[in-house]
Parts: sequence; C-alpha cells; structure tokens
Amino acid sequence: MQVTGSTGTAGRGVEMTRLGGRWRVTRPWPARLRPFVHSYAGYWEAAGAVPYRVRLVPTGRAVLVISLGEPFAQVRRLGESGPESQVTGSLVAGLEDGPRMCDHPGGQEAIRLELTPLGAYRLFAVPMRELTNRVVGLCDVFGAEGGMLAEQLAATSNWGARFDLLDIALAARIERGPRPAPEVCHAWRLLSHAGGAIPVSRIAAEVGWSQGYLIRKFTEQVGLTPKMSARVLRFHRAVRLLSRGGANLTEVTAACGFYAAGVGRTVVGTAADLGPVGVVRVHGRDAVRADEGTPAPVYGGHRR
Repeated sequence: MQVTGSTGTAGRGVEMTRLGGRWRVTRPWPARLRPFVHSYAGYWEAAGAVPYRVRLVPTGRAVLVISLGEPFAQVRRLGESGPESQVTGSLVAGLEDGPRMCDHPGGQEAIRLELTPLGAYRLFAVPMRELTNRVVGLCDVFGAEGGMLAEQLAATSNWGARFDLLDIALAARIERGPRPAPEVCHAWRLLSHAGGAIPVSRIAAEVGWSQGYLIRKFTEQVGLTPKMSARVLRFHRAVRLLSRGGANLTEVTAACGFYAAGVGRTVVGTAADLGPVGVVRVHGRDAVRADEGTPAPVYGGHRR
C-alpha cells in the first residue's frame, strides 16, 4: 500500500511516500542540476527491517549513495569475490556492463542519486573508466569533503534542509568539475536518442573523429565504450518492451537490434543474470529483492 503525505521534519516542497515498510522522500531538484542528475531521493526503512539480498542490473547511469544509517554489508559483481567487494557507508558506483548482488543488513537510511554519465564525470572529477564496474567509498572520490558532507546531512533532521545542503554541494562540485568534450556529449546524445541502435562508425562520422579516438575519449568520460553503452541502452529498451503485456520476444529482440530471438534472449538474460521473465520483474521503478520479489531502495535500483 502506498501512503503519501508530509511531516513536520519534511520541509517545504518535500513529499514523503510510504511503501510497505519503508519511506521515500523526494523533492524536485534545481534546474541547474537537471542536465546532470537523473533521479534524486532519500529513503529509510522502518525499525525491525530484516537483512535482504538484491540483484542489480546495468542502468547506464552512475550512482551516488550517502548513507545516513546502516551501511551496505557487501556489494559485488556476480561470480566475483574478494576484499575489493566489501563496501561500507556512503559509496560511488560507476557505469556497469553486468549484474551485481547486494547483501544488506536492513534498516537502511540514505540519499541516493542517479547521475547521467557526463554528469558523473563532472561531479566525480575522475576519468570514468576508473570507476567502470566498480563500487568505491565516497571519500575515495570526494576526499575529506565527502565525509564532511555525509556528517552534515546525517546531523540534519529536516529533509528540506538536507536537500538544500546537498544541492549546494553538488552544484559547487559540478561547477568546478571537468567539462566533457562537446564531441562526447554529442555522441552520447546520438546513442541515447537511438536507444543504442546506431553504429559506432556513424557516430564517429557525425562528431568528426576517428573511431579509435572516439572510443578512447568516450570511454574516459562516460565509462563504457560506445559499443557497450549501446548494448546497455538496447537492453533497457528491450526490458521496457518486454514489460508490456503480450510482448513477443522475437519481435522485441529484433526491434532492439538483437536480430535473432536466441541472441536477444542470451543478451537480455546475461545482462541481468535473469531470464526475460525475471527481467520484467526487475525493471519497474525499483530493484527487486531476490529473496521475495519486493522493492528495495538500493544503490542500483530504478526508482525515480
């Protein structure tokens, strides 16, 4: 059941929505951030939350999570293990080309932002290829500034004031961050508008670069190669179409550039580590808890 309302600690323009055992807090973000931020929300889970596991799929966006409560217990790529998979507290996640698994102790409270790839390049101020398929601590990217920001936000109980602080911090970092090349911006627009169904050679011709130079600069500033970015975009288009009632897998995969149903099934299933039916479950507006199929507000979810 969804319940919408506000409380005395919400602040002006803030909307609080209860979905089951958790609350989601939103406010429209400023116009100056809209070219860079795809989604922006705070959330917390009610007391007594239990541990859960969530499977996350590639989104074509980078993610920033500022933890205000219990940290993530573990975030890892499927099939991988080791000390580098352990992330606690606030985090930054680059673009990914495969699924991840998140084990969380429950009781999460955080603010989560999804960033456009080029918005992340400006905000994080590092080559995005260094973050590809990686989840790192916030301070590894923001330095001491990240820790201070997380402490300020956690110490502020009013959600409107929290969002004000965050807006100021984001705008300042973006303003002094590196500017992506206009050619890379144009290449990303071409890919996005085509849903990934455009040859890299045509993009290179459009921006006036060689394919090799385009791939190098695009990967540096976006995080994925143009070809892999196209695959992720086509995957999401396929998911949207498959989530509609009566969708035909053969027609959908062909429409998304997977020219044989078997190939499309393999690509869609591999990208999410799920079959097409499972992909439909994950798409929605939230990630899905793998144990019980209920929404979970984790770093790679789809809630907007």
